[in-house]
Parts: sequence; structure tokens; C-alpha cells
Amino acid sequence: KLSGYDFYRDVLGGPKYVIAPMVDQSELAWRTLGRRYGAHLAYTPMVNAKLFTSPSRRQSALDKQFDLTHGEEGAPPDRPLIVQFCANDPQTLLAAAQLVEDRCDAVDINLGCPQDIARRGHYGSFLQDEWELIHNLINILHVNLKIPVTAKFRVFPSVEKTVEYARMLERAGAQILTCHGRVREQRGQFSGLADWDKIRAVKDAVSVPVFANGNILYHSDIARCLEYTGADAVMSAEGQLYNAAIFAPARPLPPLPPGQGDDESLESAAESMDNSYLSGMVSLDTGLQPRFCDLALEYLSIVRLQRTETEPSAVKGHIFKLLRPALAREPDLRDKLGRVTGTLFAPSRARLPPDACAFAQFTAIVREMRRRMARDERTAARVGAIGAIVDPATGTKTLPHWLAQAYVR
Repeated sequence: KLSGYDFYRDVLGGPKYVIAPMVDQSELAWRTLGRRYGAHLAYTPMVNAKLFTSPSRRQSALDKQFDLTHGEEGAPPDRPLIVQFCANDPQTLLAAAQLVEDRCDAVDINLGCPQDIARRGHYGSFLQDEWELIHNLINILHVNLKIPVTAKFRVFPSVEKTVEYARMLERAGAQILTCHGRVREQRGQFSGLADWDKIRAVKDAVSVPVFANGNILYHSDIARCLEYTGADAVMSAEGQLYNAAIFAPARPLPPLPPGQGDDESLESAAESMDNSYLSGMVSLDTGLQPRFCDLALEYLSIVRLQRTETEPSAVKGHIFKLLRPALAREPDLRDKLGRVTGTLFAPSRARLPPDACAFAQFTAIVREMRRRMARDERTAARVGAIGAIVDPATGTKTLPHWLAQAYVR
């Protein structure tokens, strides 16, 4: 099997833009959407190795972690793909990885999760002081799998220990290292900024490819990160969740269809304007900032067409994040979205009204939001209030509230 840069170039295709592994959020439908907008490589959500190899669990339960039944996960349209596992037992990890090694290009070990569930389960960043165990987890896959093993980790408070740790991961057999530039305690409202200096130090210290993770809010941050850290690729998690098109370069947005949003036609709206806005608006960063309702409806169409099941919680999470810029302005839609429950699709034999399944409710909410955002967009265009506001103190951009955009806490 190829290793290091040979694997990075010849198998993965030398990716620069990477969708991060995100629990309940980097599922097949979302990966498909991200690839449409420029992602070169994607990771699955974290798979629990112990649960994935449990003989007592039904296949349908296992498929919720990685679907081995329908054949869509890891199929050619879903490649290149890396499956991420969490584990604290080398033999269990190997058994789980062998179940998917023919359906992906590499297996990744989660050494970075800082959440309480990782503390209770004894995995993720809560293994980072047990270097012998981590070495064994990586090495057993390196020796026994047909495909490479990679590792995603968080930094330590000191550069020196971070570099020593990264070198240990490389010695154990990791062929790509993803360095998240935050320490274990940086999470939630205490996330703060990732430390690109430590990522750069890791890149300088190892001979395998390094992916940088952290501080990617806009497309323009990607080039800055690659230049500053020297990393081979940039991985985005939260930034990509709020704008699935974060990897796409800027291009004009299409005009609103005639009559969308209210009873006023596109032509009559254009009569009150002296700019070229309605013929297509150039994105407000170096990357694409599409109308978030368009992204949400495109995502829902992917969910509907694939055979692989998408968890309703994942769909709700994505819709909340995509629509976030406007939910505070439209509290009735925010409340409706929060109340959506039930199965994603109604059973085919069930005699239920069309809006009884969760999918129909999600779609109706997004369509109504699109109507309202088109109303706001036309109103703003008539008065010339289209544009980005940049905070001079932080450099963060406030974009029109109908566009997909970063969530700056």
C-alpha cells in the first residue's frame, strides 16, 4: 500500500479542501453536497469501534454509523473517503476497521474529540496522555490493514510537547496527520482561536502530509492558513457547516426568479434600481456565499434521492445551521423548525397526510424562509443596502442575512 505523500498524491489526488469528521453532521448527504461545492476529500462522522463490532446490535443500527447495506457510502461518488473511528482497544479497532477497509481510502483515529462523551467513553483527546496506547492503536492498523491509517489530534499547551506528540504518531504509522490547533479545553463557548504557529511547527517536524484545522470562517482564510502553516490541506468543520460552499470560489449569484418572494415581478423590481444587482451579485468574499435557502433545498433533495438513511437529527442540525442568519428575524419559523419530530419519511404503507413526515415539514419551512428572504433581498436591493460590513477591530464580515455565512461567536 502507498504511504505518506505517495498515498496523498496518487490515491487521494492531492486534496487541498477537506470536510472534517463531524458527529451526526458529515454524513453521506452532507458530504455529497460539499463535494458539489469544491471539497476534494471528506471524512465520515466518528464511528464507535466498540459499538460497530458489537454482535448484539442489529445491522440497521450498525448502518447508522456506516451503511454497509445499500452500497452508497464509499462508492465511487463518495470517494476519496476516510472513515474515522474512536477506540481505546487496539483489537476492537482493528476488527472495526477491517469491516470498512474495502469501502474507503484510509481509516482515521479520533484523538481530538474534547466532549464529555469522549471523557466518559475514554477516547478522543482524553487518550492524549497515554502515548503507548495511542502508538498501539495506530500501529495495529498500520501493520494489518490494506489501506493507510491517519490521525486527527489536538495540540498541547507547549509547542515542544505538540511536536514530540506528532512525531510519535508518525513513528507509529500514521500517514497523514490532521492538527487541530486548539488544546483539549478549548471547546464550546471557550473555543477561542486555533494556534496556527503550532500547526506550522508540526508541519516542519514531520515528513508525512499535514492537514490544518481551525479558524476557517471564510474562503479567504484557506489561502492564509495554507501560506502561514505550510500545511498540505485545510480541513473545515464549523465553517463548512454554516456554508457548505466554503471551498467554492466566488462567482455571480443567479438572479431571483420572477415573482419569487412576493407578488412583485423581477422586472418591476429592476425598474427602481440603477445597478446590475439583479443580473447576478458577486460574492462578498473570495469564495461563494450562496443564498442559504438554496443550499438547504439542495441538501434536502440529496437526502430524498439517496437510499442510505439520514438521521432526522442530522437533517435538523443542518437546517438550523444553514438558516441561522435569519432565524432570529423569523421566530415563528425558528419555533416550527424546533418542533419538527418523527421519522424523516412516512412509511410507504402508512395512510398519513403529506406533511406528516419530518422531511415534508423541513421542506415547507425552508420554502417559506426562501419566500421571506427573497422579499428582504429585493427590498434591500431597491434601497442600495446590499453589501458586507467589516468590523475594523476583528476583521469579521457581516453579510446580508439571506446569504450563507460564518457563525462568529
